[in-house]
Amino acid sequence: MKAEKKSAESIHYFVDESGDGVLFGSQGRVLLGQPEGRSHFMLGLLQVAQPKKLAQELETLRQDLLKDPYFKNVASMQPERNKTALMFHAKDDVPEVRREVFKVLAQHDVKFYAVVRDMRYVLAYVQERNGRDANYRYRPDELYDQTVARLFKDRLHSYEACCISYGVRGTADRTRAFENALGLARTRFEQKWGKTVTTQIELLPSSPRKEPCLQAADYMLWALHRYYSRQESRFIEMLWNKVGLIHAVDDKASAAYGTYYTKKKPLPELGGAAS
Repeated sequence: MKAEKKSAESIHYFVDESGDGVLFGSQGRVLLGQPEGRSHFMLGLLQVAQPKKLAQELETLRQDLLKDPYFKNVASMQPERNKTALMFHAKDDVPEVRREVFKVLAQHDVKFYAVVRDMRYVLAYVQERNGRDANYRYRPDELYDQTVARLFKDRLHSYEACCISYGVRGTADRTRAFENALGLARTRFEQKWGKTVTTQIELLPSSPRKEPCLQAADYMLWALHRYYSRQESRFIEMLWNKVGLIHAVDDKASAAYGTYYTKKKPLPELGGAAS
C-alpha cells in the first residue's frame, strides 16, 4: 500500500472513547468480570466533511424532539436530568431518539475509524510484564495514549491542515499527553513510509455538550460497543457504509498486529439477521 497523496484541503476529526481502561479496583482487585469492569476499551474517530452543518442539524433535531409532546414525560428529556435535554448521548437516549440521530448521521459525509482493545488481553499483558518487572505499574492513561497513536498512525498525512476535537477526560488537562501520542503516530508513519509529515495540526479539547459532532462520534462508538459487548450488530450494520477501518488489535488469529475490518471485510456475522 502506498501513502496517500496530500490534499490541499483541511480535515476535521472528532475523537471519543468507550470504556476507561481501568483494570484494577481497590487493593489490586481485578475488575474484569465484575459489574464495574468493562470488557473492551475503544477509541473512535469520526471524520466529518461538513462539521458545522452536521452540528446544526443535530442541534435542530434535539430542539424539535424536546418540543414533541410524545417525549414530554420521558425522564432523559427533562432538563434537571442533564441528559438528552442538554445533548445527545446514545447510552442515555431512548430508542426513538437514537433512531432519529442515526437517520441524520446516515445522510452526512462522515467516515468512522476505531481501535478496539480486548481488556482480557490487556490484563494478560500487564500480569506478564509484572512478572518480569516488579516495578511496573499499569496506568489507564498508558492504554489511552497507545491507542491514540494507533488510531492516528495513518490519519495525519493526507491533508495540509488537520483539526482534531476530542472530549476532555475527567478534570485533567490531557492536551500535552494527546500531543505526545499524536507525535508518536507521526513518527511511526514517517518511519514506515520514509517521508516527513508536514500537516498542520490543531487540537481542540472540548466536550460533547459544546460540540455536537462529538455526540455523533459517541453514537458511532456506541454502535460498535453494542456489537462487542452484547453481540448486537444491527446498529453498526445500519451505518457500516460510514466505516473506514476498525482495528481489532487483540484479534490475532491471522496476524500478530490484529485484524482490520473494512467495508470489504465486515465484522463477523455482519450482514446476517439483526440481533
